[in-house]
Amino acid sequence: MLKQRLMWIAWPAFLMAGVLEMLVFATVDPGDLHWFGQPVTLSRQGVYTLAFFAFWAITMASSALTTLLSMSPFEVNRCPVPVDERPEDCARHACATDGKARQIS
Repeated sequence: MLKQRLMWIAWPAFLMAGVLEMLVFATVDPGDLHWFGQPVTLSRQGVYTLAFFAFWAITMASSALTTLLSMSPFEVNRCPVPVDERPEDCARHACATDGKARQIS
């Protein structure tokens, strides 16, 4: 499930980073860029590469936030440790009542 969620985040972000790269550098020449008043000393290919990874990181953060916000409360509050293996002082320690486990707050 984790690998699937990572692909939900990384793959659309990769595609959008490519689109952003094309849109930005269709209008901006990397040779004309300045950083704090000084010309950028990287090659054009270096600027393209760094920009792509920056775009990818930003769009991955956006996709991750969307994935997080789409999770149900059950998924967010689910404890990965089985009920019978949880420590006694665990806030999510469940009591057995009628064969079902319920959470004690």
